[in-house]
Parts: sequence; structure tokens; C-alpha cells
Amino acid sequence: MPEVIVITGCADGMGKEVARMLADRGDLIAGFDCDHGCLQSLRQELKGDHLLMPLDITDRQGVKSFRDAVLEKYGRVDTVLSNVGIGFFGPFEEVDLERALKCLEINVIGAAAIFQAFLPSMRERRSGKLIAMSSLVGQIPFPFESIYTASKFAIEGMMLSLRYEVEPFGIQVAIIEPAQVSTTFAAKIHQLPPEGSPYRERAGRFIARDDVLIKTAPTPIQAAGRIVKVIKAPRVKIHNQVDFMSSFFLGLNRFLPRAARDAILINYMDIKA
Repeated sequence: MPEVIVITGCADGMGKEVARMLADRGDLIAGFDCDHGCLQSLRQELKGDHLLMPLDITDRQGVKSFRDAVLEKYGRVDTVLSNVGIGFFGPFEEVDLERALKCLEINVIGAAAIFQAFLPSMRERRSGKLIAMSSLVGQIPFPFESIYTASKFAIEGMMLSLRYEVEPFGIQVAIIEPAQVSTTFAAKIHQLPPEGSPYRERAGRFIARDDVLIKTAPTPIQAAGRIVKVIKAPRVKIHNQVDFMSSFFLGLNRFLPRAARDAILINYMDIKA
């Protein structure tokens, strides 16, 4: 029987590839994105009775209307994948806090909104999966990404707490934690601090190193393949990586003393003072 799978941020990158793979398997995709052009392209590409809507994750009433449309059309939802997110780069001292608030609103409250919308119907059916896109930085903080790191730490905490609440109702919770994926995600946010900033030189080295790492990172298709496995698994793990690097660093993070972990990170990202 086809599963009904909600995907936020489904028009580009990993979200788009996950939607493609699941549709190819015969599943029904209910998704939204604020990029109307890419959404229309995906709508034309997918075969099947899918529901794709233009919507901004910060539109609370819009999220509820989307939920109502999905449940009216399909009668149920099997999995919700919260994939919407934006990056944020810059020295904390120089962060524009209004922009930071927008990042937290989209990355954290956006995920909360889509999960909260579909939880009642899943609880009544005593079945479903809630899957959140986090990051390696949800457990290992990276310099110059303090706000983005905060948003992913918040996602991890929210999902770990939520799991205790919903598991008695047959609802499974999972977190996806990629290190890097070769998309334009990082390029959109990497901007050198202004001339005269005491952080400019080290931030520049961080960007240069990150640009090198992205070239050998998993592709969106490779990452999507791992995400689809989580979605389709009968029983899911709470923590899920999509690449060796995230698994490697998370392993080190569990066993090494902090001084050793810090030295590895600083050298790996070429930001030694």
C-alpha cells in the first residue's frame, strides 16, 4: 500500500530527491516549498496523485490549511519529514540578531509547526513517523556557525524530548544528521566578515576549507537515498547519519576528551589562531 509522506522544503536539494525517490516507489507526496518555480518543475516531473503547494513555513495558518488539505485528500499521513531550513554564517559578535531570529524561526519553530499540525491524526491512528533534518552541528558546534548550531541543537533537544511523549501512541521519532552535502546551501551563506573585523582572516580560512570539503561531500541523491531508507524502515533509530564523515566525527565526539576533540576540529577546519 502506498504511504503518504509529507515533505517540507521539497522543491530543491535533498528534499526534491527524496520526493522523487519516494514517488518512483509509488508513494504519495504531500509537500510544500516557498520556491514557486522549483515547485512547479517538481509537480510536472512527478508521476502520481501528489499534492504540492506553494507555502512559507512561517505561515502558521497556511501550515494548518495544508494539513487540512492533505488529510482531506488522503485521509492519513504515514511520515512527516521536516526538511525546511536555512543556514547562518558569521562571527557571533557581529551577528545581526534580527536575522538570527529568522533562522531560529524557520529551522526550529518551522519544524515544530509541521509536526504539531499532523500529530493529532497520527496519535488517533496510533501510527506514524516524525523525522527532522538536523546536522552534524546539532551535536558538534562549529565556529562561525553559532546561530545555525543553536538551531540544530534545539532540533535535537526537541526531538529527543518529543520521543518520550509520542512513542506510547505508536509514533516513531528520528533525526537525520548530515555533515555536508554537495549543494549550494553553504555557498548561499558564506560571506566574509567586513574589512577590519578581528575574525575576518580565520573566517576566510574556514570558508576556503569548507569549499574544499563540499567538493567531496555526498550528493543530494546519495543523501536522499539514506533518508529514504529511514523513512521506509519498519523501526527507526533516533540518530541517523548520511555519510561517513558525520558518523566518524560523532564517534570521536562520544569517546575523546574535549581538548582532543577541540584540537581535531580546529585543525580540520584550518582555523588555528
